[in-house]
Amino acid sequence: MEKLLKKSPLAARTLLGLTFLVFGLNGFLQFLPMPEHSAEAGVFLAGLSTGAYFFPLLKITEIAAGILLLSNRWVPLALILLAPIMVNIVAFHLFLEPGGMPMAALLTALQLYLAWVYRASYQTVLEARVAPETARAAVKATA
Repeated sequence: MEKLLKKSPLAARTLLGLTFLVFGLNGFLQFLPMPEHSAEAGVFLAGLSTGAYFFPLLKITEIAAGILLLSNRWVPLALILLAPIMVNIVAFHLFLEPGGMPMAALLTALQLYLAWVYRASYQTVLEARVAPETARAAVKATA
């Protein structure tokens, strides 16, 4: 059981990283077919695509975060980058495309688990008032 617990963060990072890397790359290379969307979801996605920068920025962020997770580099930063994306994925499936909610729930569970595993990295981020010297000292102490 202890061996399984030690491997769990690796499995969660790999699964979350691969998911965002593949779907991020799919945004540019289109090797996976896009599913049919409801009328409401189609209108929403069309609205987002009218801003020429939005989807490229989204997909580049997904690719970068996926690579960071897979390479085990700056994992807390990758999780922060993915947090607003995950909020939108969950909201999209909750309100517009409920059929995708199981996948959104799985990705959310993986992200929350990893955030918990790396919770020490967020210590100063979650403090209401932190002096710059304190933040630097905390970073040095964890390095």
